[in-house]
Amino acid sequence: MQTKVQELFDYDVNNSQSCDYVIGTDEAGRGPGAGPVFAAAVCFRKNLENDVLQQLACLNDSKQLTEKKREELFETLQELEKSGKCICSVQEGSVEQIDKINILNTSLLCMKLACETVISKLSSESIQVLVDGNKIIKNFSYAQKTVVKGDSKSAAIAAASILAKVSRDRFMIELSQKYPEYKWDKNKGYLSSEHISAIKEYGVTKWHRKKFLRNILDKQKEEQLTLF
Repeated sequence: MQTKVQELFDYDVNNSQSCDYVIGTDEAGRGPGAGPVFAAAVCFRKNLENDVLQQLACLNDSKQLTEKKREELFETLQELEKSGKCICSVQEGSVEQIDKINILNTSLLCMKLACETVISKLSSESIQVLVDGNKIIKNFSYAQKTVVKGDSKSAAIAAASILAKVSRDRFMIELSQKYPEYKWDKNKGYLSSEHISAIKEYGVTKWHRKKFLRNILDKQKEEQLTLF
């Protein structure tokens, strides 16, 4: 019986029969009301040894893993990159970009930059890119395939999801030290009831996605007007 990690790597192998490399890409942070979006791309070396597969035995969609497991896999992926077993890239899309070109376009742009960074380190341009979700990367010249729920199907996408998720979580935890009232160390910028209450009390920061807060801010204005 195949293990989950073997199934993930087999999926990538089956999608790279006619090319030299397969790259998986995913993002983290499309939904929050504060903080940047992060995207990552990962390319594993073909024919990885069994000990590497054992190191990645818990590999899966980052949302299905505990924070501890994600952190462990994040460190494992960094070690594997140092030893030449994979190539990784993590990119960040700013709040300003998100408000200007919207979250989807910013996410796709970050995916593109992450993939291009990985590609620049490969010895061939015979590449298949697997993109998590149902939207292709715009203005991208390499072969790509969208994979709905790809982080639970592809090893490269699953690895990218972990890199993006952990990178963003760490960023928000660090940012929370400067803005403790918003509890970003806990909610990671998502609009929890606690976060919304803090916005109403303390206002918005430069790290808030203004377009994501329209309903909250408009409702607050309406409530203030009813006082007069």
